[in-house]
Amino acid sequence: MPLALLALTLSAFAIGTTEFVIVGLIPTMASDLNVSLPSAGLLVSLYALGVAIGAPVLTALTGKWNRKHVLLSVMSLFVIGNLLAWQAPGYNTLIFARILTGLAHGVFFSIGSTIATGLVPKEKAASAIAIMFTGLTVALVTGVPLGTYIGQTFGWQSTFLIVALLGLIALIGSAFLVPSNLKQPAAAKLSSQLKVLTQPRLLLVYAITALGYGGTFTAFTFLAPILQQETGFSANAISLIMLVYGVSVAIGNIWGGKMADKMGPIKALTIIFAGLATILVIFNFTAVNPIAAVATILVWGAFAFGNVPGLQVYVVKLAEKYTPDAVDVASGLNIAAFNVGIALGSWGGGMIVSEMGLMHTPWIGAVVVLVALALTQISGRLDKRTAIHLSEKSVLVK
Repeated sequence: MPLALLALTLSAFAIGTTEFVIVGLIPTMASDLNVSLPSAGLLVSLYALGVAIGAPVLTALTGKWNRKHVLLSVMSLFVIGNLLAWQAPGYNTLIFARILTGLAHGVFFSIGSTIATGLVPKEKAASAIAIMFTGLTVALVTGVPLGTYIGQTFGWQSTFLIVALLGLIALIGSAFLVPSNLKQPAAAKLSSQLKVLTQPRLLLVYAITALGYGGTFTAFTFLAPILQQETGFSANAISLIMLVYGVSVAIGNIWGGKMADKMGPIKALTIIFAGLATILVIFNFTAVNPIAAVATILVWGAFAFGNVPGLQVYVVKLAEKYTPDAVDVASGLNIAAFNVGIALGSWGGGMIVSEMGLMHTPWIGAVVVLVALALTQISGRLDKRTAIHLSEKSVLVK
């Protein structure tokens, strides 16, 4: 394995940690910054919005740049964003820092796969991408709980400092280890992205992605205050619970991918969304009991992230049919759709908390997921109708 791939994996680890660690720190940050829980939740929304903008727009604008130069620029922006968050004098500066970091995140994952595949022989391309994305999975299992623990023990600013240092190590590693003469892929033009966005079938899947993923974040963004205020856990226990959640996410990712391969994306997504909606409703009742709450969260993590492989496979499958010259763009825009879902879900969760209270977020999140389930069924029926139409057409031609 090329050492440069390790630098990319470390970058993915640092980026994954900074995205989700804030969920466990929301009560601490709200108290320290003297803002409401919904305002602290906006730090999740605005980061995700930065990713959603950064992935398609900035990737297209930097399409003609040298890949290594883009990588080093993006990781520099990531380090600066986290250092700014560490030293933020107040809430407004922290919001600006989160948006900056989100923009870096969006571009990194858009170009990271291209760089990873350029480091290895063609037959090892998939393994290279998998190794890089392992950084993201490991971040959810270890980086987020450790970052939460550090933030609870030494102050939330310390978490951002450590993530910035990890980003700096990854940046230095990339500067020395990533070759400058990587093959330059064709730039993804904004016109290609607009072409994808005019395809109703792809737009339907983006809506499924945003709602199916976003429904989780309506409640997940406020998981720490729910566990502290409703379940009765101490702030220090949150990091251990985030570890439980991270382990179940890693299992769910693998399970969801195997299910999508075995039974196809529509059937897999139907099972996952139905299970996710059910577990969110159950959490409304189990949140008051510490043991039942942790058991529910363990199952929740698997369902919450189990939909990711199926949604990505489904987008690529439809893009190959409807926009064959822009499959990568379609896939990249689905990453943006995930983050639009996070942004809207956490923002909506904040509105629910301020108007109705914390414990209304899980069941409303379940309703959002059920809308995604309904859209999945519609998309599946459209697939069948298209298949019947094509078979009838081929019979007529014969």
